[in-house]
Amino acid sequence: MLASISSSFTSQVASHGVYAVFGLMAIDAVFPSASEIVMLYAGAVAAGVFATAHGVSILGWHVGFGAGSFVALALAGTLGYLAGAIVGWAIGLYGGRPLLERRGRWLHLTPERLDRAEAWFGRWGNLGVLLGRGTPSVRSFVSIPAGGFGVRLSPCTLLTAVGPGGLWLALAGRRH
Repeated sequence: MLASISSSFTSQVASHGVYAVFGLMAIDAVFPSASEIVMLYAGAVAAGVFATAHGVSILGWHVGFGAGSFVALALAGTLGYLAGAIVGWAIGLYGGRPLLERRGRWLHLTPERLDRAEAWFGRWGNLGVLLGRGTPSVRSFVSIPAGGFGVRLSPCTLLTAVGPGGLWLALAGRRH
């Protein structure tokens, strides 16, 4: 089954390029959808590794292979993930705790876990978003509770854009 799912993602990236990368990464910001496979395959497409690939195009403009296509696909992935994270944050904001209690089981959220998550966001706030973005599995779910537990949109968006790389840079900077 996993091979079928990854094959589906990779064929979408090969067929639809930047649009598929954008869409799949937007989905991954709210629900895990194998973003690592999507971006790995996007890099391979940008490098021209696959004989069936015809290069990367954006709005009818043919970028081809190499550095330009790498930048285009990386930007599509980043912007897609950011757009999905904002949608997830809005779902949490407008649905709030009642939505998380009603539909949380889809995300393996029990009432006890919701209480812990709410206390955690109350204590850590913006840093909680940054830590969540750097934690595998959690990163796809952090937007909805962030919106639901009152993290403001602007810091949430900035921390999502900076991502875990910003966390590691901040931690490395504290050592000196």
